[in-house]
Amino acid sequence: MGNDLPPPPPPTRVCQGRASCWAFLALGWFCVALGLVGVVVPGLPTTVFLIVAVWAFSRSSERFQMWLWHHPRLGPPIRDWHSHKVISPKAKALAVTMMSASFAWVLVIAESWVLPAVLAAIMIPAATYVLTRASRPPVAEPVADKATA
Repeated sequence: MGNDLPPPPPPTRVCQGRASCWAFLALGWFCVALGLVGVVVPGLPTTVFLIVAVWAFSRSSERFQMWLWHHPRLGPPIRDWHSHKVISPKAKALAVTMMSASFAWVLVIAESWVLPAVLAAIMIPAATYVLTRASRPPVAEPVADKATA
């Protein structure tokens, strides 16, 4: 676990008893499972579920939060989002493509204009949000040394 990784969100442990801790833990693992399914199933998001899992683990298990944060495959998109609110170009393209394909399919099968209108009202702001996020973390500018200036 290198020092080049940003620090994880601090564990908050807000569960108020055994039942709520178990509920947060179950939610975290459920989201990890959905995220892993999303790795192989087109159209099912991965990163969103992993972000929710880190949040749930921060309230129930620091061990699992750190495991997910430092995971070599699952951790980078979580860290990018946490540190810089970055969504990779590949994830953006996949999200917008799947939204567009879903909308086109609904247009073909819908019997009235209501369902396509509702979907458009949801998908257009969602796609706009995804597309307007940064695609890459900002590059740190070198600081000029005053002695050489």
